Amino acid sequence: MVGFLIRWAVSTLGLWVARALVPGIRIEGAGTLWLAALLLGFVNAVVRPLLVVFTFPITLLTLGLFLLVINAAMLGLVAALLERFSIDGFWSALAGALVVSLVSWLVTSSIGSSAQIELFVSR
Repeated sequence: MVGFLIRWAVSTLGLWVARALVPGIRIEGAGTLWLAALLLGFVNAVVRPLLVVFTFPITLLTLGLFLLVINAAMLGLVAALLERFSIDGFWSALAGALVVSLVSWLVTSSIGSSAQIELFVSR
């Protein structure tokens, strides 16, 4: 349960940073931000794997770059499902997905798989 809450908080942080950095992303209110992060986690767990399987040939042809389009589509789907969350277009969704992914990667690489902050010191 703690791991789920930490991943939810990390996704929320990623969306918050994306909202601050990407001009075309608007999220109204903290409740919408938390709900969008929760919904993004659900969409990434259920819908994204299906899209990855169905688009495998084009992903292979583009050497994996099409996965960026899938990530943007997942963010756009969440925005379409929530009334107080909007994205101005594909490029804003793509930039937002990149920011969310980067923030999530940075935070989880410092937290580690055990959900504890890991200090990079030699023993």
